[in-house]
Amino acid sequence: MANQPHMIQPAVRPQTRYRKGDLVLFRDVERLWLGLPGHTFIGRVERSWTNIHSQKLLYDLTELNVNGNRARAGIDPDYMRLLPSADAMHDIDTAPLSETDTGAMTPAAVAWLRQHLAQHNSALPERY
Repeated sequence: MANQPHMIQPAVRPQTRYRKGDLVLFRDVERLWLGLPGHTFIGRVERSWTNIHSQKLLYDLTELNVNGNRARAGIDPDYMRLLPSADAMHDIDTAPLSETDTGAMTPAAVAWLRQHLAQHNSALPERY
């Protein structure tokens, strides 16, 4: 076995099909490969379609931006990744609710806790 050649495994790209409303991270391929800044964006999937020449499935997105949303058409799914809700909500899900110092919690966790307490007569939610 010592003289066996090492097998190189090709990279496996995800074969994800995105649905209308999914939030994704996507890259402007030309800006990325030219080394230009501002090549990665957050977008919301609006529709999918198949290019009649290449038969490749492409997506139209709305780029979500603090300066206003912008339509982006024909985005290649090889340069898109789903933004899972579990990652976005991780700080709330793992907030140290037993801490007396709210400074130990992230702002999102504090906001959720304040909203919950205001709606439910200042009672903490039951632990399951």
